[in-house]
Amino acid sequence: MMNLKCVISLFFLFSAKGVLSLRLVSFSVPDHAIQGEDIELICKYDLEGDKLYSVKWYRNGQEFYRYIPTDSPSTVVFKQEGLNIHELKSTESQLIIRNVNLMITGLFRCEVSGEGPLFNTASQETVLVVVDLPDGGPLIKGSYPRYQVGDELNVSCSSPNSLPAAQLKWYINGEEADPGSLSNLKIHRSRDGLETSQLDLRFGLTEKHYRKGDLKLKCTATIATIYWKSNEESVQIVRKQTEYSQYKSQVWTSESIIKSISGSPVFTVSILPLFFLPLALRIL
Repeated sequence: MMNLKCVISLFFLFSAKGVLSLRLVSFSVPDHAIQGEDIELICKYDLEGDKLYSVKWYRNGQEFYRYIPTDSPSTVVFKQEGLNIHELKSTESQLIIRNVNLMITGLFRCEVSGEGPLFNTASQETVLVVVDLPDGGPLIKGSYPRYQVGDELNVSCSSPNSLPAAQLKWYINGEEADPGSLSNLKIHRSRDGLETSQLDLRFGLTEKHYRKGDLKLKCTATIATIYWKSNEESVQIVRKQTEYSQYKSQVWTSESIIKSISGSPVFTVSILPLFFLPLALRIL
């Protein structure tokens, strides 16, 4: 009786070791993929003395690829909408998915099993997100070429038609804009399911902005680590004119009037309003 118990104990001991022996040595599924591209899924394993029974791939819990070396045919592909397996280039340790689209976003799992009676199994999973990139870089709207100190600058940045929506950031002269000058990020969804993000920037112009001369406004659009674009505009900042400086800009001096008529140098520099022009002409 004791010998039988020892045999059973040794059986379970070696079985437990067997469970730990089969392992995955390389598992790779991209976090993000661009719609229309081909992607590679990798699932490499070390049997460590066991014999391979099967390699299976799942998406959201549904099997879409199976490899069993003892079966004929050894490879079976289960159709799922949007999943296009390149069977000629795929193997038990590497899958090629062609022309990925938004529909295949989901949880992908690789499962490797040894032969019976134990069928030791190792598996790993991760989420793949397919991205539809924006139609173009971020668009800046609402700016003017020139502003005066005291004016309010009110501009918007948008990134059109992507999925998911791009995250936007504003920069002023190379520094990230103060959160108090920003609106909440707005997401507009189109009929085809794509999203356009919009972020507004609004603040008053001060002497600080004038001292820096041109004001550089930059907007960036990002989607995870797969997409980054920016757009930049420069606007001129000037001091606000007083009533006197505005009047002075409309007055000619006697020197400028006579020079414009005779083309000869003169030495008078007194300010002469426009209504003295007939008198100057009679003197000449």
